[in-house]
Amino acid sequence: MITNDILYVGVDDKEIDLFEGQFVVPNGIAYNSYVILDDKIAVMDTVDKRKGAEYLLNLEKALGDRLPDYLVVSHVEPDHASSVRLFLEKYPQTQLVGNAKTFQFLAQYFDLNFDSVLTVKEGDTLSLGKHELHFIFAPMVHWPEVMFTYDSYDKVLFSADAFGKFGALDVKEDWTCEARRYYFNIVGKFGMPVQTVLKKAAALDIRIICPLHGPILTENLGEYLDKYNTWSSYEPESEGVFIAYASLHGNTKDAAFALKEILLSKGCPKVVISDLARDDMAEALEDAFRYGKIVLAASSYNGGVMPFMEDFLHHLKGKNYQKRTVALIENGTWAPSANKAMTEILSQMKDIAILDTPITIRGAVKDEDKKALDALADRLCN
Repeated sequence: MITNDILYVGVDDKEIDLFEGQFVVPNGIAYNSYVILDDKIAVMDTVDKRKGAEYLLNLEKALGDRLPDYLVVSHVEPDHASSVRLFLEKYPQTQLVGNAKTFQFLAQYFDLNFDSVLTVKEGDTLSLGKHELHFIFAPMVHWPEVMFTYDSYDKVLFSADAFGKFGALDVKEDWTCEARRYYFNIVGKFGMPVQTVLKKAAALDIRIICPLHGPILTENLGEYLDKYNTWSSYEPESEGVFIAYASLHGNTKDAAFALKEILLSKGCPKVVISDLARDDMAEALEDAFRYGKIVLAASSYNGGVMPFMEDFLHHLKGKNYQKRTVALIENGTWAPSANKAMTEILSQMKDIAILDTPITIRGAVKDEDKKALDALADRLCN
């Protein structure tokens, strides 16, 4: 129970290995759905059809001997809406509530009768009795049809994918880490739309946030809103340096770890390092956004750069990476090319300051390379 009238009917999915077919979720994922009980009953979204049968049991228990009047579809992505048909087969009298794009997109997944749907616009309201739902459009957070719903009676914001995180609800873990990884990998490209909807939310008296993934947020809401403001404005969140490396035979790795030790010895508050060939790419992307300074160390390869580094840079570009200081380290025995290849990709990003002292290592790390790394550390620590 979230409030006296709002019940949770979502499900955990711990069998899933890759969320959206690409993101590792060792602690699973939660598909959240809610029921508002009033003179009329509204159900807020469904769940992934993977868990459709379990969801209907939760829903039946919450409803008792009553039937739902409305199903509000905040987001059509299949991890939330692929049980809509199953829902309507069980509760055919229910009226679907969404915006014009909601039903345009639903028609791509289901052959349903959309003649009796309730199509809402920005600012429209729907009275359930004492609960009044206010519809707030949030396009491109992170699909075009997304909308938030605000219950002015219990002061609850149903925030679609915003404020969500990876992980099942029965897992005890820090919200910020997995919420950050979730945000930058799924919503990160769309900072301006997030800023727009945060301004709308600022005008509301919000006491509870109910996202479609992750825990219901009931305390210290300002902290979560501040995180989203920082993330969506692409400002660094933490002091420190992130080192991402892609190494062919271990020498570039040696340079990366040597730099880490030098940075720590000089008092750098935090140094995080990632092997792009072996570590979670989504977590590396998260760390790249978390810190204001990043070092890219890569072997030269086929006249360009090691493929894992190239892939990482394209991920950053695709997520609108910006407002960061970047240092470059390349390794190449006979034709170093990595720094040029990395610079070409970085130059396509916004507000990226590439330090003018790129380092070139030829083979193993030598004394002169350590001196160059030491000088680089001085610049990164200042």
